[in-house]
This record gives sequence, C-alpha cells and structure tokens, in this order.
Amino acid sequence: MTRSRPRSVFSLLCVAVLAASNAAAQSFEKSFEKSIADNWHQWRGPEANGVSRTSHPPLQWSEDKNVRWKVELDGSGSSTPIIWGQRVFLLTTIDTGVVDPSLPKPEDQPKRVFGITYPNTAYQFVVLCLDRSTGKELWRSTATEKIPHEGHHKDCDFAPASPTTDGERLYCWFGSAGLYCYDLDGEKLWNRDLGKAHVGASLGEGCSPVVHDGRLVIVRDHSRQSTIEVLNAATGETVWKKDRSERNAWATPRIVEHSGKTQVITAASNLVRSYDLENGEIIWQCGGLTGNVIPSPVVEGNLVFCMSGYQGSAVLALPLASKGDVSDLDKVVWSKRRGTPYVPSPVLYDGMLYFSQSNQAILTCLDSESGETILERTRLPGLSNIYASPVAADGRVYITGRSGRTLVLQRSTELKVLATNKLDERIDSSPALAGNQLFLRGEKSVYCIAEGD
Repeated sequence: MTRSRPRSVFSLLCVAVLAASNAAAQSFEKSFEKSIADNWHQWRGPEANGVSRTSHPPLQWSEDKNVRWKVELDGSGSSTPIIWGQRVFLLTTIDTGVVDPSLPKPEDQPKRVFGITYPNTAYQFVVLCLDRSTGKELWRSTATEKIPHEGHHKDCDFAPASPTTDGERLYCWFGSAGLYCYDLDGEKLWNRDLGKAHVGASLGEGCSPVVHDGRLVIVRDHSRQSTIEVLNAATGETVWKKDRSERNAWATPRIVEHSGKTQVITAASNLVRSYDLENGEIIWQCGGLTGNVIPSPVVEGNLVFCMSGYQGSAVLALPLASKGDVSDLDKVVWSKRRGTPYVPSPVLYDGMLYFSQSNQAILTCLDSESGETILERTRLPGLSNIYASPVAADGRVYITGRSGRTLVLQRSTELKVLATNKLDERIDSSPALAGNQLFLRGEKSVYCIAEGD
C-alpha cells in the first residue's frame, strides 16, 4: 500500500498537468480565433470572404473628413494591407534606376501586347510595417534587390500579392522574386526561391499566399508548368508539391475544414480542385469556369462558390462534401452564366453573394443557398471601372472604384446607397477592415479612415 501511493500521486499529477496543458491550449486557440476575428490578417479578411464580424467602419469620408492618417508610400504595389494588432503590413517595389547595360532598353524591345516591356533596372522588393494608430513607419526590410525577369500589365506591378500572418510570423510573397518570412518585429526568419513563373503575355503575377495550421500554401498558375506547393510555415521547407494542368490564373486558394479533411480549394480555367492539405491528394474537382481566373473562392456552410468573368461568365456552387469529378450538372448545386467579375473577388455576407460584372460598376446579388437572384445586374451610381474587391461589415457593403470613389450600400434586397465617398487617388487595391477603421491603399498613399480623432 505504501508503495502504491507515490504512483497514485504521480498519476494524479500527470493528469493535472495534462488537463492544465489542454486547458491552456484551448485558451490559446480561443484567443487566437478572437484575434483573427478582430484583425484583417490575410487577403479577403478573417473569413476569406471579404466580411468582418467585429468591425464598425465609418459611413462617410473624404480627403478632409475622417482621415485618421494618410501616408505616402515609396514605390508601387497593389497588394491589400493586412492588419494585426497595432500593426499594418504592406508590400511595395521601388525602381532603383540602376541600369544593367547588358539588357535592352524598354524602347528598343520588340512590340508586345498591351505595350508591355521588360525592365532593365534593379528593383527593391520591400516589406513595410506601419503603426496602426498613427501611420508612423515602425520598420521596413528590403527582402531582395533584383531585375525582374518579365514585365507586367500597366494595371499590375511587382508587388500584387497580399502578405499574410498567423499572428507569429509574417509571410511575404513577391512571386518570382521569392518568398520571405519575418517575425512581426521585422527580423527575417527564412526565405525561399521557388523559381521563375512565366506568365502568358507577361501580364504579371498576383496570387496571394495562405497560411493554415502551420502550413503555407502557394499556387502558381502560368504559361509553363503550373504548381501548388505547401511549405512548413516555421521553416519554409516543402511539405509537398504537385504539378497542375493550368495556364494563367491568379485566384488565391481557399482553405476550409470539412468532411474530416482540410481542403485547399483552387479555382482555375481547366478545373476547380480540392486538395487534401495533409498530402496533396485531390479530393474532388469540377470544370466549368472561363479563362484567366482571378476571383477567389468563398465558402458558406457546406458550399464553396467559384467564379470567373474573362471571355464569358461563370459562377458555380459546389458541395464541400464532394468526391471525385463533379463536373456533371446534376452534381453542381447551382450555376449561373452572366454578370460575373473578371478582376474583383465577390463578397459573401450572410447568405447574400455580391459581385460585379467584369470590371464594370454593375452589381449582382444572389441568394447563396438557392442561387436565386436578389439584385439583377444593377448599375452602381457614380462608379465606372472596378478592380478592388468589395468588403462588408456592420450591415453594409463597401464597393470602391478605380476613380477613388467608394459606395456604401445597405445590406438589403434592394439597392440602397447610404453614402458616396471620394479620395483623390486611383484605387486598385481592395479595402481592409479592423475595429472602427477602414484602410484604403491608393496609387501613391495608404489611408486609415476612421471617425473622430
């Protein structure tokens, strides 16, 4: 009996330690989930659908009203800012003007579509961190300096992919210029050269990275061998990599846990595919989108919605519980063939799927469950061209045009414009929301919009 007591005490201690450890893990997980909800940690926000559940952004603003701060940025970039805690992270590229005399001058190069030329000067690929309250620069890092091997469309740039964070590390993807990981104080932890992409017509790169449960996902669909690659987020080492039979596409993947697996859903011209995050096996796939897919998939309940709008229109509602090839129409929950976006991604707000037609200011809203039309290709007053993806919060939908004008709509079955706001810069980047602030990146500056001081 006396010999059994130490074992019993030891067993109780082990149970107590294990219980405390599990409680601590659950507490951390809940805290992290709350942090995700309160921030804008990735392209398309906390739920990857353009919606913030905790934000209360302002209704009205202008250059002279409700601008908390405005900071002019060096260089150029169209990636969306991300927000974590009191920090705003952005990517930009700066042309140093340092010429490589062995490369042909832009004016001496052969004529290409859209007047695209290849650079002959070195660019700095820069990561910026700003104070969320003041806009003050907290740190910057030149991830690399090199001459890009291709050019880009005049409406693109060399920093189009949004960074992402898991609250511990910051992941910055400059495409062919490399992948860079930092801690949140700006110390570089690791970097990877994943090789050069060769985009058809040299239009430029643009798919953003996604991090989930310690793994970082990179999709590269271009004119040569397209791939999907999953890395260990802590080390940058490749976990798995698969070739893809796709050409040009720029859609950021959507990661979702469903049916006992963590799915990585990629939208592209040949097939929409769901990969198993664990090992890269294809869970299901579906054809039906058009070419040059840019809009990112969005998820609600048991469905994922994928769309495209280049040389045609397509939106597909696909069941996440699918297996194998589900391209047959009887396996698609619903589909539509008109009014879908080319560049902007949709916003999915509590059963209402909003999207624009091509890059035009023509809005459609569908019931996400049934596909029934709520708003049918309705003209948005005061807007013309749109590249930025809409966002939503607090019962409102925010749609920003390239002219710098933003319409604020009430989430409603009718088109109800609550406000029209104008800034003095062209805006192609999508807005970001956090707390009572809205962040807009213009051609030259980033704005923090908030009411009061």
